[in-house]
Amino acid sequence: MKNLTDSFVSVGHWSSAGSFEFNTDILATNPINLSVVLGVLIFFGKGVLNDLLDKRKQRILSTIRNSEELRREAIEQLEIARVRLRKVEIEAEEYRTNGYSEIEREKVNLINATCNSLERLENYKNETLFFEKQRAINQVRQQVLQQALKRALGTLNSCLNSELHFRTISANIGILGSVEEITD
Repeated sequence: MKNLTDSFVSVGHWSSAGSFEFNTDILATNPINLSVVLGVLIFFGKGVLNDLLDKRKQRILSTIRNSEELRREAIEQLEIARVRLRKVEIEAEEYRTNGYSEIEREKVNLINATCNSLERLENYKNETLFFEKQRAINQVRQQVLQQALKRALGTLNSCLNSELHFRTISANIGILGSVEEITD
């Protein structure tokens, strides 16, 4: 117990009553600093992260609603095309002797065009959802990282001397460079 208290306060070794001394024992002070930084990040970052996720959720839901509307329109177009197809089939019976092959070609073209439209709309919906999801993830990552770095740098600025401060800034610039390369 004596050794534990000596690592924090060494009363017998004070040269004068008014002096102040930093504890440079990294193993004794680092867990405390890390727990404070993590606590601050969790406390302040949680609300921001929740707000960002709620906004992204609303945008994604809006995109889904738009995609569903496009799907309904495509289904309506398909029903219209089916009505036209029935009409063409009736006319085909009437004109079977005169132009059966011409009518059959028109029918196939109409079905193919409708199928192609449905496929394009479905592909557009899927691409939009994937893009919005990726964009939301990237935005949340960037904003959380930026806020965490701001708070951590603020804490470090108040605790470090100029030499340690310079080394920490250099290390963080290197980390940010590698994070930007990864996100690109």
